[in-house]
Amino acid sequence: MTASLASRPRLHAALRVAAAVLGGYAFCWGFIALATSGLFALGMPFHDAEHLSSILGMLLYLAAFLWAFAARRLARVWLVLAGGGALMAGAASLVQRTLL
Repeated sequence: MTASLASRPRLHAALRVAAAVLGGYAFCWGFIALATSGLFALGMPFHDAEHLSSILGMLLYLAAFLWAFAARRLARVWLVLAGGGALMAGAASLVQRTLL
């Protein structure tokens, strides 16, 4: 924890909660988009791929939410969750473009 956040525990807690909720959502949204497009590209029917990806995404959201509170560095949490979600969403867009 940085010195500025150490002196403000409420701000640190609010940033952790925001990372868990918003960052976890972004990460899972990217995962679901990438998994759905990837499974569809591999030949799975669209709705089956969508349902499987959503089920796995819910489990992933729980893991990401809990990890956001267990991790030592808040910056790493934001980087992995928000950055990873953005990368996966971008990769899903590329996969979807190849399917058209």
